[in-house]
Amino acid sequence: MIDLYYWTTPNGHKITMYLEEVGLEYDIKPINISEGEQFTPEFLKIAPNNRIPAIVDHAPQGGGEPIAVFESGAILLYLADKTKQFIPHDLRGRSECLQWLFWQMGGLGPMAGQNHHFVQYAPEKLPYAVDRYVKETSRLYGVLNKHLSDGREYICGDYSIADMAAYPWVVPHERQRQDMNHFPALNQWFERISVRSATRKAYDLAKSINIAPTVDEKSKSILFGQDAKTIR
Repeated sequence: MIDLYYWTTPNGHKITMYLEEVGLEYDIKPINISEGEQFTPEFLKIAPNNRIPAIVDHAPQGGGEPIAVFESGAILLYLADKTKQFIPHDLRGRSECLQWLFWQMGGLGPMAGQNHHFVQYAPEKLPYAVDRYVKETSRLYGVLNKHLSDGREYICGDYSIADMAAYPWVVPHERQRQDMNHFPALNQWFERISVRSATRKAYDLAKSINIAPTVDEKSKSILFGQDAKTIR
């Protein structure tokens, strides 16, 4: 029913977490981004930004031709609307959920991603850039920790796509130079999600597809330094 174009990255994990939660039938189409498979013309037709994940829904609501969706947040929202699961149905609840989904897409993911780049992969250590992104990641952790400190179990009360979006970007907290002891409410939330059956299945699935580092010396030239020529 769902073709999932996927690799074992935080954004990829978001979608397998959701699909495992709802039990939708899906078929993984591995896109090894370390080998440059995201730049094939076939994938570009589905994901014009040359990034995983992307899906093709062969049984969309209302029937008709298959629907392709790219961008992990858009995919989560599409699937939540399709299944009517893991998104609040009332106006205020839905609004809150979407705010936190966009917070992850516009903040936690990009800032943690820059953190990874300058801490782990930059060819020369730039103290200003490292300090900038480690601190911003800390600030974002603090935002979510404060939000969760009122006793709620999940970001919007009940488990939702907002949690599935944020969790994979907190998994590599050690690599981001974040001490979870400084974020007790966030840490409890993190542990709560990590023991969910669907979360475990999603991450076990990832191990069956790839256990090699996404970024190594060979792949750096593929993953970094792209410009407009990449998509021509």
